[in-house]
Amino acid sequence: MGNIVNNLVENYIRETLKEKDGLLKELEIYADKNNVPIIHKEVSELLRVILKIKRPKRILEVGCAIGYSSIFFASCLDDIEIITIERNQDMIKKAKENIKKAGFNNITIIENDAVDALKDIHGEFDMIFLDAAKGQYKLFYDMVIDNLKTGGLLVSDNILYKGMVAHDDFVVKRKKTIVKRMRDYLDYISNCDYLDTSLIPIGDGVALSYKKEV
Repeated sequence: MGNIVNNLVENYIRETLKEKDGLLKELEIYADKNNVPIIHKEVSELLRVILKIKRPKRILEVGCAIGYSSIFFASCLDDIEIITIERNQDMIKKAKENIKKAGFNNITIIENDAVDALKDIHGEFDMIFLDAAKGQYKLFYDMVIDNLKTGGLLVSDNILYKGMVAHDDFVVKRKKTIVKRMRDYLDYISNCDYLDTSLIPIGDGVALSYKKEV
């Protein structure tokens, strides 16, 4: 549990939402046992609704891990291309196994550090999902925002960082730099002239940003 909402409320939401099945459920169990960060249940269901409404054709994900969110996105829509970035070789190996098991051929893993990988990203995306190093979100943003189509959606996960971003009482000393950078990032996207941004206190916090005409 985090410091985002009352634990009773969080438990109720997670118990009420429909359980995943098949491979996604297997990956949730694996992630829990192996301490692998994946999107929270309530966040995934919010994104499912958004994907159904928005119906993006091309998604860029920064932070693949074991491939859970990429597989989830691909399971929500038939006609979609997903490009995801991961540098950890153990995660990459597991992600490839999981994607193959899922039977998807529309997910491409770029095996590199995110900063280096993003230098070579080309084309436009309907949706960009940030879920990598939390202290680097502004840097990632600067590198990808021009690749996000007007009318596209930027999703930033874990933006409240166990509540530490919201209040100093929750801050762990060794995380101060990450917290400061995340606060700066949230202040920027919340006040950017060409973004409409909503900060949502579910999961570990998620920001939804709609890109307007510049």
